[in-house]
Amino acid sequence: MYALAINGSPRKGGNTETLLTHAMEPLSKAGWATELVQVGGKSIRGCTACGKCFENKDGLCILKKDIFNETMEKMVKADALILGSPTYFTDVSAELKALIDRSGMVALANDRAFAGKIGAAVVAVRRGGATHVFDTINHMFMMSQMIVPGSTYWNFGVGLNKGEVLEDPEGLANMRNLGETIAWLGNAMAPHKESFPQTFEFFG
Repeated sequence: MYALAINGSPRKGGNTETLLTHAMEPLSKAGWATELVQVGGKSIRGCTACGKCFENKDGLCILKKDIFNETMEKMVKADALILGSPTYFTDVSAELKALIDRSGMVALANDRAFAGKIGAAVVAVRRGGATHVFDTINHMFMMSQMIVPGSTYWNFGVGLNKGEVLEDPEGLANMRNLGETIAWLGNAMAPHKESFPQTFEFFG
């Protein structure tokens, strides 16, 4: 089993990355392969609504001069996706929004490539707005026919400066529980993965 965490924060080693790392630890202990990919601060443009992904159906975006396609290939291989973002005016970072929009469309265009995968949102917040960020990420998961596990609270940790989220014990405990829940769910789903229903034809 393979879990991919994607950091939408441009601040390497910041609170979003810390939360993602804590969520991945139980997965590693459970024997999953884990990887953390940095998207925040990297070159990735938004979707141009060209529709070429529906014409080509090659699992890729026609825009090939940024990090999207290499990231998309990893997302398709993953059994679980954990997308993390800081709170920017009560929403995700620009880089993560670009990834969500393009990966969601490319997946839909290619036989609903995310269907049956586990999807979890993780948010770092200074004070307010985290639940809206949480919703933005989960909206793509839900319309992609993914499975969204619960935890002990909404998946966010409180902190502004680097390392401050380590002073949020409830947030860190939630991350550990989230990782444990993903590991349990993935193992429970594994024997039935091939029978997951994928009968809807997008724009059919």
